[in-house]
Amino acid sequence: MKIGGDIPEKWENLEEWIERVKAYNYSTAICPLGSDASEADIHFLSRLITQNNLTIAEVGIWNNTISPNDEERQLATSEAKKRLYLADRIGACCSVNIAGSRSKVWDGPHRTNFSSETFDMIVEKVREIIDEVQPRRTFYTLETMPWIFPESADSYLKLIRAIDRSAFAVHFDPVNLLYSPKRYFNHREIIDDFVSRLGAYIKSCHVKDVVLDHQFPACIREVRPGKGTLDLGMLLICLSRLHGDLPIIMEHLQSKEEYLLAGAHIRATAKTNRVSIV
Repeated sequence: MKIGGDIPEKWENLEEWIERVKAYNYSTAICPLGSDASEADIHFLSRLITQNNLTIAEVGIWNNTISPNDEERQLATSEAKKRLYLADRIGACCSVNIAGSRSKVWDGPHRTNFSSETFDMIVEKVREIIDEVQPRRTFYTLETMPWIFPESADSYLKLIRAIDRSAFAVHFDPVNLLYSPKRYFNHREIIDDFVSRLGAYIKSCHVKDVVLDHQFPACIREVRPGKGTLDLGMLLICLSRLHGDLPIIMEHLQSKEEYLLAGAHIRATAKTNRVSIV
């Protein structure tokens, strides 16, 4: 596996970006370019990736292609297509979005998010994006989320069958699947089941940690890897069954120090469990 993550520090150009990647000890990275990137920057990034033995784990999209607002939905869909095209140009492991939401908030909960109508909208939208771009070197993926499809192995498999496109694949975020105390305490079984059933489709994985607080109503918080109760060793063993260059990505931390601490913890856990991370 290869490890990477966000870079909270600012950088001015791709030369500075690659120095940040090296300083964080990453072997894979999140795409630093936007959909408006110049041809020169795309070629330069491709050269940097090759020269430094890196992969681009994912090109993030993060917008709402099923928004109830027509203009937002159209703009989001157009941007998703552009970013999938960028991912294909640079040979990224995947381009990742969430399914969106029927809420006014692009990633928010809504009472209709789990309706059959919303499921059909997601299928239609993913097909539209893939069919227009027709990627050959990358995949379009949806990050698992607590309050929209796909929120489980079952719904992800259902989406794969319904979308029926070889360029549609899986983005795995196990912490996002732990949205109830029952799932929190049974997370080992949930992770093992997900990887067993969907491992052939997984193109990138977010690695975080989680804590269940003793308060009402139930409060489950994301924390830095090593500060929670997620069985990281078990997760890494499960992921090691998959292809050797699988990217695992850290996110949502606030400083370089936190990313270095998280990365060191993940590498140490991998070593203890005889899992290879470069």
